[in-house]
Amino acid sequence: MSKFTRDAIKQSFLKLLNERPLSQIKVRDIVSDCGVNRNTFYYYFHDIPSLVEEMVMEQAEAIIRQYPSADTVRDFFETAISYILERKTLFLHIYHSSNREIFETYLWQMCEQIVALYIEAVLDGRQIKETDRLMIVQYLKAVSFGVISEWLQAGLGEDIRLFFDRIYDLKKGTVEEMLRRFETV
Repeated sequence: MSKFTRDAIKQSFLKLLNERPLSQIKVRDIVSDCGVNRNTFYYYFHDIPSLVEEMVMEQAEAIIRQYPSADTVRDFFETAISYILERKTLFLHIYHSSNREIFETYLWQMCEQIVALYIEAVLDGRQIKETDRLMIVQYLKAVSFGVISEWLQAGLGEDIRLFFDRIYDLKKGTVEEMLRRFETV
């Protein structure tokens, strides 16, 4: 029953978040919508930011699990973009709220995990110093995060797919060249 109740709270929150900004959602609204009392909400979540944090973390982990291979990094971003666009209002309400930091923290971690997987696949057994590998991961993570943050700031337009495709085309071979330059023999 506890998973059912926890999920009911989350579903009510999502419903409300699609209807109004996060700053206008109170615990009483969530419990009224899902038919539980305030104590039940506080049994599962400390407050609304902790609810947001759990939900963002779960979705980020689910998307990463769906694409555990660096060969699908392009597919990963396509899936993430589709997921966000299907829930555009919800993501914009979180992004433009005081809980934006939670969302950005998980976005930052998600970008790092995907880039690290990509680098490992491109390395394909070649050896480089760990500090050099971390430098490349940090650089690519910052680029990915920056592009996604800019997209969120601009209101999540559909043209992001074209932008990512163009970035992939322009950067083709760049990472391999960086790794080649850092390679230890």
